[in-house]
Amino acid sequence: MSRIQLLDPTKKGPEAEALEKQLRQLVIGQDDAISKIVEAYQGFRTGISPAGRPVGNLLFLGPTGSGKTRIVEATAEALLNNPAAVIKIDCAEYQHSHEIAKLIGSPPGYLGHRETHALLTQEALNRHHTEELKLSLLLFDEIEKASDSLWNLLLGILDKGTLTLGDNRRVDFSCCMIFMTSNLGATEMSALVAPRVGFHSPCSDGSAGKARLNGKITSAGIAAARRRFTPEFINRLDHIVVFKSLSAPELRRIIEIELKTVQQRIREAASDTQFCLAVSDSAKEFMLAEGTDVRYGARPLKRAIEHLLVHPIANLMASRQIRRGDHIRVTHVHGAPTLLFSREAETEQAWCAGRQAA
Repeated sequence: MSRIQLLDPTKKGPEAEALEKQLRQLVIGQDDAISKIVEAYQGFRTGISPAGRPVGNLLFLGPTGSGKTRIVEATAEALLNNPAAVIKIDCAEYQHSHEIAKLIGSPPGYLGHRETHALLTQEALNRHHTEELKLSLLLFDEIEKASDSLWNLLLGILDKGTLTLGDNRRVDFSCCMIFMTSNLGATEMSALVAPRVGFHSPCSDGSAGKARLNGKITSAGIAAARRRFTPEFINRLDHIVVFKSLSAPELRRIIEIELKTVQQRIREAASDTQFCLAVSDSAKEFMLAEGTDVRYGARPLKRAIEHLLVHPIANLMASRQIRRGDHIRVTHVHGAPTLLFSREAETEQAWCAGRQAA
């Protein structure tokens, strides 16, 4: 008599687990979107994605600054080691039907046929393929701004995974993950979350209250999408993911990521003037206060870091107030309109030791 062994269908393969881990480090507060990307990638790696269709058709809804575009770039960074390895179509440039020729080229005999080069060619899709991974990432940004002609073009791509260019060449999207972003419903979502966002505990209403709020936000986003897009378009999507507005604890995690990015920029830009940058908690809280806006998500925070931290550091470097091996400490005094920068000189030996330890 054979023994029955229970299997765990929630366990992922090592490639999908690595992708999920890295995305959670790069993107904060959008676990639902991460799980949908990892799910599509796992199907692609095992070869059981639906035949003749793209690897995944994902529509991301949510307020500006919530990470919709960032998560696509993070996926490219995690899979292809290059956040720019995304074919990005800015749909604001395709608000008129004749502008579709920029994507597929003009047919023979039409004015501008030889001058108009299609953007969505097979060569463009395959440009970032590697020996290990033959996967393309295609992003239609702010899809709601596109003309009906672009939506009709997408219907065939999303359903059959193919596109016929103006010169009758065919493009295969079966190894392509397609992302679409939209701000539809952002006003309704912001109205729901605005009274609750601030520097307080995100669990002040309890987990049940948070779940109800997230459910209302998701419903508002999906309802807005259904009002704007046709049923034929909606039915070709694998998932509609509504991005949540970022809370104060999530913004605190984002500032840590952004500060690491600043340190990396310093290392790459100042090879002959290497120095260590330490930002105090008071300085972080000041930048958070200056860069927090419920309407615009993480973007004001990034601008605050550039204005309050990066630009002053550039001045200090240009005026040679910072020398190799210095330890630059950034603090903030309550009520001051700017950050305070101080220097603690270190010996070259101590600097090298610190670099090796890091």
